[in-house]
Amino acid sequence: MYNAKYIMPGLVIFLGLITFPLWFNVLSCTRYEAPKLALPADQQECIIDTKVMRAEHMTLLNDWRDKYVRDGEVTFTAANGKLYDMSLMNTCMSCHTNKEQFCDACHTKNSVYPYCWECHIAPRGNQ
Repeated sequence: MYNAKYIMPGLVIFLGLITFPLWFNVLSCTRYEAPKLALPADQQECIIDTKVMRAEHMTLLNDWRDKYVRDGEVTFTAANGKLYDMSLMNTCMSCHTNKEQFCDACHTKNSVYPYCWECHIAPRGNQ
C-alpha cells in the first residue's frame, strides 16, 4: 500500500473526530432529565393520552391549524367521545395557563423554538 504510514494515522484521526460526539457523551455520563412541568391542578385528563400528547402534540396542532383554516372544522372529537374546540388558546391554554412553566420548560430544554406565538398571544398565567 502506497503511503500507508500517512493513510493509517489519517484514518485513525478521522474516525476519532467523526465519532467524538458519541464517545464524549458516553464518557461524560450526562443523562437527559425531562423537565418538571407545571400541570393544571383542576384538570384530571388531557384531550389525548399524555404519552401520545408528548410525542405528537406538534402534529396535532398542525393538523388542527390546517383543518380549522383550510376546511373550516372547529371541533375535535377525543377518543373518549368528548368534543373540544380546535384551539390552542381556548382548549390547550385554558388548562396550561402559564406558557413559561409548561411550553417553554420543554422547548427550551430541547432547543426547539416553535412559531406558535408569532400569531397567538402567549398566556402569562395569573398575571
